[in-house]
Amino acid sequence: MAVGTLTALPVPAPRVIDRRVAAGAMLLAPVAAVPLAVPAGLVVLAGQALGLPALAVAAVAVGVAGLASRGLHLDGLADTADGLGASFDRSRALEIMRRGDSGPTGVATLVLVLIVQCGALAGAIGAGHGVTATVAGILVSRWVLAVCCTRGVPSARPEGLGATVAGSIRLPWTVVTICAAAGLAILAPGLDWWRGPVAVAAGFAAAGLVLWRCTARLGGITGDVLGACVEIAAAAAWLALAP
Repeated sequence: MAVGTLTALPVPAPRVIDRRVAAGAMLLAPVAAVPLAVPAGLVVLAGQALGLPALAVAAVAVGVAGLASRGLHLDGLADTADGLGASFDRSRALEIMRRGDSGPTGVATLVLVLIVQCGALAGAIGAGHGVTATVAGILVSRWVLAVCCTRGVPSARPEGLGATVAGSIRLPWTVVTICAAAGLAILAPGLDWWRGPVAVAAGFAAAGLVLWRCTARLGGITGDVLGACVEIAAAAAWLALAP
């Protein structure tokens, strides 16, 4: 479920999707993101070897990660922005998000976030730790899904991906995943020991802010909200690693 939902890799569908499977899939999200992080990291490595402009390399790497995930999270970011910006009525906002087409608010948000992602990653490439930053940002952004699906976070709808995974993860497992992310980040090659945990903290804090806003405004999470949290977390993590 994790690989089939979060990547474009063709894998067999789960025989059953229950709360236990949903929780496991969200906890394994950073593992499922490895097939996204590896090609993006190789793009940066090749770009550095060829002496290509850092911004261009960063844009291609971000594009590869987006393509390898079928643009799922980018679409979620745009739809969430449209829903939050279109109406103060909860039902109306959710209906706008369900349509799938992007309005001006969604397009503007998507463009701005992508600019931040590419600019921040270009900064990391220019600082000499682009490959590490690329991989770390992608993995951290998927790690935040555990927080988004922790018990106590409701679903905004009775159906859909959000309803399947909302509240599926017990708080102790969420704490374990956060600690694991911060602990592994200390070992990130090419970075001072504290830089990785700072990027993790930035990613989780940014996603938490989006989660709080969407829960207060929409009544819970949807699949689109999860995508928005992923993209905002990636931008924040790369900003933390940019200098």
